[in-house]
Amino acid sequence: MTTTNQDRDTGTGTGTGTAAAVRGLDDARPSVRLRAALAIGSTPDPRSVDRLIERCAVEPDFSVREMLTWALTRHAPSATVPRLVDELRSGRAQARSQALHTLSKIGDRRAWPAITPALLADADDEVARSAWRAAVVLVPEGEESGLAAALAAQLGRGGRETQLSLSRALIALGEAAAVPALGPAMEDPDPGVRHHAMATQRLLRDPESGFEYAIEEAKRVTALQDRPGGER
Repeated sequence: MTTTNQDRDTGTGTGTGTAAAVRGLDDARPSVRLRAALAIGSTPDPRSVDRLIERCAVEPDFSVREMLTWALTRHAPSATVPRLVDELRSGRAQARSQALHTLSKIGDRRAWPAITPALLADADDEVARSAWRAAVVLVPEGEESGLAAALAAQLGRGGRETQLSLSRALIALGEAAAVPALGPAMEDPDPGVRHHAMATQRLLRDPESGFEYAIEEAKRVTALQDRPGGER
């Protein structure tokens, strides 16, 4: 992942070439949109930033979205971060998700205050997953425990892909932050929360075990605990 707090050079990519590339972002063909985003990123011009962000909100093709994100990372954070932070208030889930994804790639910690509890608990799984990843990148030193507690409140939500994303985010914060946050969840009355917390702790200590195995092991341990006379 790219992390920097320094503004990059923007270049002077003005003229008909840049204008044509910006128009290409609206072409019906994904291959043309991909080349357009590549051209804009190759010759950064801050006047292209708004159009790149607007396209991120509606672009259906994954490869093109990734190229749009790359193009935005080629511009100075001073030109991109404030606009991306504004986008986090969009009513469109893809706009929020892509803005978070791009902020995580830029890695400018000035965006940290915009990673709100509401985003970490967003009803849309893709937005929440992007928020978790961005938060782990942007969290200031010393605030990892608070973030871990906020992430632990989401344990048990979603399908396996969403749960794995959350486990990875907690693990990335390190044992000192993650283990205290997982403790209460491992005693939660909801078995889904309990299993997810136990699986995350296992992955934290044994990354090679695999998420599915960790979940099944958590279910087995819980079943034994719940038997009459079972240990807790």
